[in-house]
Amino acid sequence: MEGGDLELGELLAAAEAAPPGESVGVIAHDLRKRFGAERVSFLFVDLMGQRLLRLTAPAEGDRADGAERIGLEGTVYNTVLRRQRQHVEPDGQGGRRVISPVTNRGDCIGVLEVTLQYADDTVLGQISDAAHALAYIIVTDRRFTDLYHAGRRTTRTSLAAEIQHQLLPSASCCEAPQFTLAAGLVPADDIGGDTYDYTLDRDTLHLSITDAMGHDTDSALLATLVMGALRGARRSGCDALQQAQRAHDALLAHGRGLATGQLLCVRLETGTCELVNAGHPWPLRLRDGAAEVEEVKLAVNLPFGVAAPISYELQELQLRPGDRLILLTDGMQERGAAAVDLASLVRDTRSSHPREAVRTLTAAVLDACRGNLKDDATALILDWHGPRR
Repeated sequence: MEGGDLELGELLAAAEAAPPGESVGVIAHDLRKRFGAERVSFLFVDLMGQRLLRLTAPAEGDRADGAERIGLEGTVYNTVLRRQRQHVEPDGQGGRRVISPVTNRGDCIGVLEVTLQYADDTVLGQISDAAHALAYIIVTDRRFTDLYHAGRRTTRTSLAAEIQHQLLPSASCCEAPQFTLAAGLVPADDIGGDTYDYTLDRDTLHLSITDAMGHDTDSALLATLVMGALRGARRSGCDALQQAQRAHDALLAHGRGLATGQLLCVRLETGTCELVNAGHPWPLRLRDGAAEVEEVKLAVNLPFGVAAPISYELQELQLRPGDRLILLTDGMQERGAAAVDLASLVRDTRSSHPREAVRTLTAAVLDACRGNLKDDATALILDWHGPRR
């Protein structure tokens, strides 16, 4: 066992030299060389956050095991992902089993599991560093291989679902000094056209949540028009008002349907939020120190794609440090989902990370609908911490 500090430069060079699907093998080789690790595997979370897929890196000369699917609920892996803390326990053979979160900017990609004979605080710290490095390597490598995309699909994916997945950001959670956000989408049995999006510029956080009318591939294609128009406008420097107009014009020119949407631009230095509401449900807000959840009663403009003269209104909302803002689609509130007391759940999860709060809200809706949603259910939670000092 050689030990020693993690040489990040060497590790990244080795990862770049290896095929993009062998990132786990690069980390495993490093841990075996330095600490005599006996078994190294990476378990990543599926699209629905309900299962893990294990990729085990075989030792030199061994054959690779087949990918193993594991239910997440009730496992130690679920605890590690929720708490974002390393877990150490005996492996049953005189050694140690170490499970570390593999997370990038708040996005829980999976966990790194290592068994070895000896692990003091220094070794445990090095394994945590290796897990952190693996997160960055996977984020880079998944641009070049379908391994991680395919592995996250633990159930059959329809054409509409595939289109919908490709419209979403690659990470459902993002952490920054000024804010933390997380989103979750539970698709209906017959995809309902929900999307969400975010991006962080130098001085502005852009958010959107949209709901294209209809179902299956018709709604997925309509959502594609909306998201393409919004992203194109945003990337050319447009504000929320101009983005809304671009989306509306795109549906009039190319679409045969309507879409509701909520577009937000948050100034990172002030917390001032400019927004447009195009026929979308009102957000919920939990203000720091307040006991009750309130609806933010915005002016509501017509949806995108209505064949009538439309003038969208740019509204302003001032965020305060400690605010939690919850954006929803109507699938979180209609039909069977109406039985869920969303305000109470928001209040009960106020101390939870947005990632866990979103999971609680969407799981409650799924349970209320007995696993069969008639419309997509989407929630996006933004915690505003305040301008960076």
